[in-house]
Amino acid sequence: MSQEHEQEVELVGGETVAYVAASVMMAALTGVLAWASIDISVIPFSFQPFAIFFAGLLLGPLWGGFAILLYVLVGLAGAPVFSSGGAGFGYFFGPTGGFLVGFIIAAVVIGAITHRSLTPKSFSDISPVWAAVALVAALVPIYGVGVPWFAFVQGWSVVRAGEFMSMFLVGDLIKIALTVGVVAGGSTLLDRL
Repeated sequence: MSQEHEQEVELVGGETVAYVAASVMMAALTGVLAWASIDISVIPFSFQPFAIFFAGLLLGPLWGGFAILLYVLVGLAGAPVFSSGGAGFGYFFGPTGGFLVGFIIAAVVIGAITHRSLTPKSFSDISPVWAAVALVAALVPIYGVGVPWFAFVQGWSVVRAGEFMSMFLVGDLIKIALTVGVVAGGSTLLDRL
């Protein structure tokens, strides 16, 4: 009598599946928060930076960057996930496209500074100080790519575009402070459990 051996072949590890699922959730959250925007000018004020911040903080540089790349690709494919329900290549090549590119880089920067590894730490192990440093550093690629792109599309000088965007910087700093507060509060709460 012959024995049959069943062998399981694991094509993708469970940890990878969990990170892909978490990345999809962060991409969806980014799209939802992009809808929560206020059209005050050519550049809308939106809450999507919170999702960018948490993608890097929770998922690290690799998966955080993947989550935001996925968000941008879904928007390019035509899903109305950009600010104020925008979508497609026309929106991407408009005034805010550089900020979308900057968001991808920012998520990687946040993850790299916070985790200092491709493998993310537990949320309770994230230092609020390192989170603050990472989030402030993330503004460099967001504005560094976004402002020149915006200036080019508008036909403005980079200085004029930078002056225009300075009003958004205050809001972004408030978003950073709130995010660091969540990190500090979440770490404290998890330590008590």
